[in-house]
Amino acid sequence: MELTSKQRKLLEKAAHDLQPVVIVGGAGVTDGVTNMVDTSLAAHELIKVKFNEYKDEKIELTNALCEACNATLVRIIGNVAILYREAENPDDRQFEL
Repeated sequence: MELTSKQRKLLEKAAHDLQPVVIVGGAGVTDGVTNMVDTSLAAHELIKVKFNEYKDEKIELTNALCEACNATLVRIIGNVAILYREAENPDDRQFEL
């Protein structure tokens, strides 16, 4: 899904008070991390992923996570990536983009 700058701003504002739900540590992006991102996106639509390790590769790793989970990268701020995936059920959608 391609986001406009207006949609990105809306999602960034909504993500401001969120805490990271997935943390990438020393093991890197494992299947467990990918499954956690996928599950979290299904439950919340908008999540933060924090990089405690692999900070130099965060862009590549975030793009790989987005591709694996069919998500959209909203923005990377510092070592935190904001990811969005629209809910499959229209009644469960929290954001009208």
